[in-house]
Amino acid sequence: MTIQLKQFDTSTFFKHEKQPKPSQSITLNRRSTLQLNAVSGKAQRLIQSGTVRPVPPKDASSALKSEGYILLDIRPQWEREKARVSDSLHVPLFVADVDNSPLTLLKKWVHFGYIGLWTGQSLTMINPEFLRQVEKKVPDKDSKLLVACGEGLRSMMAASKLHEGGYRNLGWLAGGFSRARDDDFHSVEGTQRLQYATVGGVSYYFLQLLLLLQTVGKKS
Repeated sequence: MTIQLKQFDTSTFFKHEKQPKPSQSITLNRRSTLQLNAVSGKAQRLIQSGTVRPVPPKDASSALKSEGYILLDIRPQWEREKARVSDSLHVPLFVADVDNSPLTLLKKWVHFGYIGLWTGQSLTMINPEFLRQVEKKVPDKDSKLLVACGEGLRSMMAASKLHEGGYRNLGWLAGGFSRARDDDFHSVEGTQRLQYATVGGVSYYFLQLLLLLQTVGKKS
């Protein structure tokens, strides 16, 4: 544990992430935002103390193969469908807000106009069954779980919830899949690269244009 923490300087990481913001890939209702803000500080303390082990993407394959960690992907289904690590478990921390009350419908319209069109994401809420669903898939709470999301913030929150639920051998994919290289995981399924699975909506087409220009630039 001590060696791993020396390899990954958590104080340096959180210096740059001192004021975490919700991931570009997900938009939360107000209640979920308040819960996220409340948990993020505790999650940071768990990671900085070594209670939850930070694992950089470049070391994830070794942790899975040699140390017995199970990769727990907590991204929403629409992100996972784009790209996912083979044999990983999936329990979403956030799910689409399906409430059809007049106020929620108004929020959805506003969300789409300001955010949804650009990111391609739905208005979401915290999955109330998250812990129970994890317990169903991983009943042994001594199991080693490497918790992962797109950019690292949601998986911090998930790790905190799992710790509260009694899981004690937890790892956190530092920075999320967005910081992974193409060869960091042995097998990836889906139609997109794992690093870009959080990008959707109009921003996805801007990303594709940028990648095309980079490719052309390298060839010229």
